Amino acid sequence: MLLKVNLWKYFICLCVYLVGTSWAFAQADNFPSKSIRLVVPYPPGGGTDTLMRIIVPPLTEIWKQSIVIENKPGASGAVGADAVIRSPADGYTWLIATPALPDQFVNQLAPVSLISASPYVLTVSPSLKVNTVQQLIAAAKANPQLIRFGSSGAGSVSHLSGELFKSMAGVEMLHVPYKGSGSALSDLLGGHINVMFSPAQTVTPQIQAGNLKALAVTSPQRSQSVPGLPTISESGIPGYSAVGWFGIFVPAKTPNNIVSKISADIDKILKAPQVRREMLERGIEPSGGTSEDFAELIKVDQQKWSKLIKDKSIKID
Repeated sequence: MLLKVNLWKYFICLCVYLVGTSWAFAQADNFPSKSIRLVVPYPPGGGTDTLMRIIVPPLTEIWKQSIVIENKPGASGAVGADAVIRSPADGYTWLIATPALPDQFVNQLAPVSLISASPYVLTVSPSLKVNTVQQLIAAAKANPQLIRFGSSGAGSVSHLSGELFKSMAGVEMLHVPYKGSGSALSDLLGGHINVMFSPAQTVTPQIQAGNLKALAVTSPQRSQSVPGLPTISESGIPGYSAVGWFGIFVPAKTPNNIVSKISADIDKILKAPQVRREMLERGIEPSGGTSEDFAELIKVDQQKWSKLIKDKSIKID
């Protein structure tokens, strides 16, 4: 009798599993059947806006569904991340984030797609009379109060890139945090700060217009998007490397087949010649790949920045 009951329970569980699996695959086959909500945890006007203007139109074209962008800035991305975490895990609410995403939120989100992994550009105001990385280091050593570097927020890659620079160059620079790269750029142009480690898409138009000077890129190798600039590593700080990425996340319990569907379609978009050309023209290096590739990048990145934050007692707001 006990054996019959256990077999009956097994049969019911198997049926539930098969029904659930069939439903999940049907959902993925029909995805998306309504508009997508894309949460941007930063203010309008930064590098994320430029990126979204490139990748959203082709996605809406192939899916025949709208992607509604919603800016939710605050707390180094925590406000926007929390909004996505609390959303249904059905693939219809996305977060676009950077390495500034607080660690406590990473485990509550599923990585979907790496949109871009680009170097930042070490940019200075023309009022600061330096033209090379070595001249910047010399100026900082001669007058530690002279250099004020802005960032898009405490704990952002633009902040940590500057802290890594300070540490490896043996200099002091005053950090001035902002609520987004757009605000920091405005003050860099206005002369309120004089140095910024910024996504290329944020500063390239101003550099091309002669309003700002670019000294180097933060990547270990020269960049495809700004090939004329040397790396910080080859400019006198061997081993320096900091890369900023933009990636798409969804709530952690989103079905794997829906995550894979979104990831594959975004990867397809990022391989399109027109999209790649538009991104590179704006200083953005296209990435793509699988959700598993993206998860591994996040793991390595977290280890690197966590060590810097701990070693230098950096306060993250």
